[in-house]
Amino acid sequence: MEWLILIYKIPAEPSRYRASVWRKIKEIGAVYLQNSVCILPFNKKTERIFRKIKNEIENYGGEGYLIKADFIGPENKIISLFNDIRDEEYAEVIEKCFDFFYEIDAETKAMHFTYAELEENEEDLKKLYNWFEKVRGRDYFTSFLQEKAYQLLATCRACLDDFGDRVFAREDMEQDN
Repeated sequence: MEWLILIYKIPAEPSRYRASVWRKIKEIGAVYLQNSVCILPFNKKTERIFRKIKNEIENYGGEGYLIKADFIGPENKIISLFNDIRDEEYAEVIEKCFDFFYEIDAETKAMHFTYAELEENEEDLKKLYNWFEKVRGRDYFTSFLQEKAYQLLATCRACLDDFGDRVFAREDMEQDN
């Protein structure tokens, strides 16, 4: 397997430059091997992204080096680093799924079967799906928790559909009266 390694140095001030680069590196799912040295599996997309980040670093007055490399020996340790970080992100999505279940349950017990509640919960679920897709987009090695997070999102969807059915049933009852 081929890898891309980005090695960089950015001036300490202004700190927003370092923060901008760090956010972009995190967003694409790169793993830091040590300070200012990060790695991604090589493909055309990751190369393009790392090249843009390298150019940004240089525009900020820093230095950037992009290296395509192969590991000598097993890559399992690096792949485990990627999967561990993705699993942490999926664990957050999973936690928010349980928060979603709690919210639907609370609204159901309080009999808040309104369109406003349905719309609010639809927005929350949409955010969860978007978050999941962002994590999955940087899950280069299909980490352990990806499937569990996906299944819980499907359960969230089913809970919301059931809640929606109750909202519609209440509306139908009110119209009949």
